[in-house]
Amino acid sequence: MSVANPQGKSALRMRCAFISDVHLGFRGCQADYLLDFLNNIQVEQLVLVGDIVDLWSLKKTVYWPVAHHDVLRKILQMARSGVKVIYVPGNHDEGFRELCGAEVAGIDIRRDFIHETSDGKRYLVVHGDEFDGAVAFSGLLRHVGERLYDVVLFAARRVHAVRRGLGFGYWSLASWIKQRVPDARLYTERFEQAAAHAAARVGLDGIICGHIHHPGIRTVDGVRYCNDGDWVEHCSALVEDQNGRLSILHWTGQVDAVIPVIEQAVESDVAALDYAA
Repeated sequence: MSVANPQGKSALRMRCAFISDVHLGFRGCQADYLLDFLNNIQVEQLVLVGDIVDLWSLKKTVYWPVAHHDVLRKILQMARSGVKVIYVPGNHDEGFRELCGAEVAGIDIRRDFIHETSDGKRYLVVHGDEFDGAVAFSGLLRHVGERLYDVVLFAARRVHAVRRGLGFGYWSLASWIKQRVPDARLYTERFEQAAAHAAARVGLDGIICGHIHHPGIRTVDGVRYCNDGDWVEHCSALVEDQNGRLSILHWTGQVDAVIPVIEQAVESDVAALDYAA
């Protein structure tokens, strides 16, 4: 599973990696963790499942630190080096949906597509905002929820900075709060059902998406639902190994110290892996 990359560091080799909800241009983006992930994997295919650049946030205020630029540069470098890069724009970068069907700088831009794993399973790949109508709450509740989420993310950035300064590992305040809010759990359940049913309607084995910042793999009414999570709260990716097995990878620690743990977990076909020192 681990190989030597060109810099001589130990790297993780996988068939495909799916990332979404990076939100470059947003202050809550954990670009440094994502850049470390991209620098320490070897993949045949990288799938960007939407909300890579947060155009909504950039319209409000311009925020573009070096780490955000480096992430884009790394993705372009991967495309030039022979990695098949597919980009499915989301709602926060929906301006790029006008380019669907084109190839830009070696990146294939699509509205959606079907991914076939090495063991022959077929998955619909979409960002996920297509299912908002099926899980919609009242307009007032949605508006209040969005404002509260912004406040929580602001507080989470402060908590993370303090914890990092004290030498503690990564921990998501936003995720911790969402897990304890009944309406948030109900929204997630409705979203998973709507996504799984969309894949079932077209006769596919499963669906791969992002959008709701909640990574996970589960079976819903006989359909495999896979959400790769995000790089704001969870620093997670969905990865496929050479045998077609799908796992959730959390990348929030030092790489070299934990590669053997990842290998053992993948071999055991565990669905969720914590990649933390």
